[in-house]
Amino acid sequence: MIDDTLLPFSFPAVRAKKITAAFDGGRITSDAGIMLLAAAERRLKLAEKLAAAIRDPRDPARVRHSLTDILRARIFAIACGYEDANDLDRLRNDPAFKLACGRLPDSGQDLCSQPTCSRLENLPDLRTVIRLGRVLVDLWLSSYPAPPKSVTLDIDDTLDVVHGHQQLSLFNGHHDERCFLPIHIYDAATGRPVAMILRPGKTPSGKEIRGHLRRLARCIRARWPDTRILVRGDSHYGRVEVMAWCEENAIDYVFGLAGNKVLKRLVDASADDIRTRRALEQKPVLRGYVETRYEAKSWKAERRVAARIEATTMGLDIRFVVTNLAKGSAEHIYDVVYCARGQAENLIKMHKSQLASDRTSCRRAVANQMRLVLHTAAYWLMLTLREAVPATHHLGKAEFATLRLRLLKLGARVTETVSRIRLAFAAACPEASLFRSIAAKLQPAGP
Repeated sequence: MIDDTLLPFSFPAVRAKKITAAFDGGRITSDAGIMLLAAAERRLKLAEKLAAAIRDPRDPARVRHSLTDILRARIFAIACGYEDANDLDRLRNDPAFKLACGRLPDSGQDLCSQPTCSRLENLPDLRTVIRLGRVLVDLWLSSYPAPPKSVTLDIDDTLDVVHGHQQLSLFNGHHDERCFLPIHIYDAATGRPVAMILRPGKTPSGKEIRGHLRRLARCIRARWPDTRILVRGDSHYGRVEVMAWCEENAIDYVFGLAGNKVLKRLVDASADDIRTRRALEQKPVLRGYVETRYEAKSWKAERRVAARIEATTMGLDIRFVVTNLAKGSAEHIYDVVYCARGQAENLIKMHKSQLASDRTSCRRAVANQMRLVLHTAAYWLMLTLREAVPATHHLGKAEFATLRLRLLKLGARVTETVSRIRLAFAAACPEASLFRSIAAKLQPAGP
């Protein structure tokens, strides 16, 4: 049977010259930049660490693909934009993917296929995925050469729409969707992922949030006993259980606080003054800040509350935050400390839209948590790649989709001979010099 892909086809002529084409160029890959991801993965030893946390029940005599090899292939595929396990059926014999996974491009064994990846995703139990989460936390802790004086953790959840009746999926009236609401926690200073937790499609309770933070703080304090921890989140993370636990364990917090009649009455004098001054000065917008002490009925003590009051031609807009920070003005607490947590929303969007972390379509919740671990591992590789770009370069702060387009989606001819393997990249590659410098930077240090 003739392979239709080898048959020639044509394009419109250019300057009276006929154009023909065919998929017969030989061992050419369109993802040659995966070699940079391979160098980043070797530096982090990411697949090896994740595989060590999974018990392999297979007969060693019959194993063709180790857990490390399966994880590595799956994570590379996600980072390159192939988020479905089905994509491995087409990528398993790609010369660059094979080379990145430590196999010879022509004579080496093909990579694992989709059924093998799917079996791996469904292999872990609850204890295993907890160990995998700790691997990611340890990876973040190890990314610092020395314990920092302080870290700021941004915690938020995000909508993950489901396409069936998977375990933990619930209908959420606010989003009008059946969904999960996984929790994402990032290091605010570096943008590195700390923890990703799949959970039901409902707002987390105070006890649940306290449990997640307690387990995370225990891991951090075991490695960094003297590091100051600041937790930031929006209003539904500012639960009484969470604030009380933070205060008992010397953890700083800044949480959004929903307004009510009592809070508005406490800042009414300042709000009236700002509204009057805006009208007298005829400004379109006038903003002011004030702090007060407030104790809700469910609280056992007063807490510091900072308010941002904005007067416009449309009226007043007042936002509140609650904190146990003793220093800093109300303006500093709100504008500098609290508002900076908005960057976490951008990181979540990048995680979802550019690395498809919401591709949680497995039936079992544990399998979907495993997928979240795999997509977070791909996030680590892309972040390591970006950190290898010089800060002054125009790609130094690029999003992952841009990095993938400019550095990973490169065509190259892969040639294997008896003594060596050669990758011939396109001579007209726009980022050739940057690619060369990143490859050198990610090489392992000499003995």
